[in-house]
Amino acid sequence: KYLKKYINCKGKIINLSDKKIMGIINITPDSFYVKGRYKNDIGLLKTIEKMLLNNVTFIDIGGYSTRPKADFVSEFQERKRVIPALKSIIKEFPSILISLDTFRSKIAEEGIENGASIINDVSGGNMDSKIFEIIGKYKVPYILNHMKGKQKNMHLNNKYENLIIDVIYDLQKKINILKKFHFNDIIVDPGIGF
Repeated sequence: KYLKKYINCKGKIINLSDKKIMGIINITPDSFYVKGRYKNDIGLLKTIEKMLLNNVTFIDIGGYSTRPKADFVSEFQERKRVIPALKSIIKEFPSILISLDTFRSKIAEEGIENGASIINDVSGGNMDSKIFEIIGKYKVPYILNHMKGKQKNMHLNNKYENLIIDVIYDLQKKINILKKFHFNDIIVDPGIGF
């Protein structure tokens, strides 16, 4: 009903009416960006330090590639990639605001418990509907994405009768579901890149 300009991240009120920058950290061996493939914590932490010095507000970390035709990554493998990295980042930069890029409720919950302050779900709840319960339980901001299909085939599901209306309808449906979980802050991502 009302467009909010503020979100609450770990007790910090962030004004989104001002420009904010999100630094992207892909902890995947098949990242789009070759220099974004981290072999150890030293390279990862140096990159994050550089981002913070350049006024990045949020760091988004993910261990499951969202590029079209990306290979399947098991929950075990995704967890092995992101949770230790998240812990290292929080240990080095305790006040950092981390957006955890995952569609899995168990990884979202463990990530929040280890310092993530936002959940960025590329599937918009399509791949694990329990993620809405986790978001409601912890009251963290949630980036609600629009996506048709799954990572492997989303590029084949890009046909719409009316693109704008179909995307808005999908997102509104999900926002109505999220309201049942007494949800606080939703950031909408229409998934234009897909």
